Amino acid sequence: MKMFFVRFLLFCWMLLSAASMVYASRLSNDLPVYSQVYDANRNPFADGRDALQRAKHTQRKVLIEVGGDWCSWCHVLDAFIKQHPEVAAGLYETFVVLKVNISESNDNAEFMRAFPPAQGYPHMYITDSSGNILHSQDTAEFRENRQYSKRRFMIFLERWKNNNE
Repeated sequence: MKMFFVRFLLFCWMLLSAASMVYASRLSNDLPVYSQVYDANRNPFADGRDALQRAKHTQRKVLIEVGGDWCSWCHVLDAFIKQHPEVAAGLYETFVVLKVNISESNDNAEFMRAFPPAQGYPHMYITDSSGNILHSQDTAEFRENRQYSKRRFMIFLERWKNNNE
């Protein structure tokens, strides 16, 4: 009986993991381009207007992630989110994500004037659906032992999921 229960729990865990991966995959397929890549040619003002409109329509906040393809930690963060479907699901359920390129070819200085200085890259800013800045987040705070921590990221997401500012 005990072995049956253990197998049953293992089976349930596998089902939930698979469902979570499918859900995260479906979410990423429905994301606008500005939520998926840093692109020096994109207009962050136009993308930002669309992100704010989506946030209002879906009652979410906007998470602005600044960085670029040159940024090794940006690539590590992207891989981390893809490898952790629960993080991806929580991220995209809570926020409309807007990636803004910061690079030598386009520093988007005019757009970035509205925000406090980034402490490193990638850096995140959270706004409400009207564009009011609520929070500036150094992503280094999500790391433990020089790698991103699922636990720390989930605490952050839970905080903002339940935050009605």
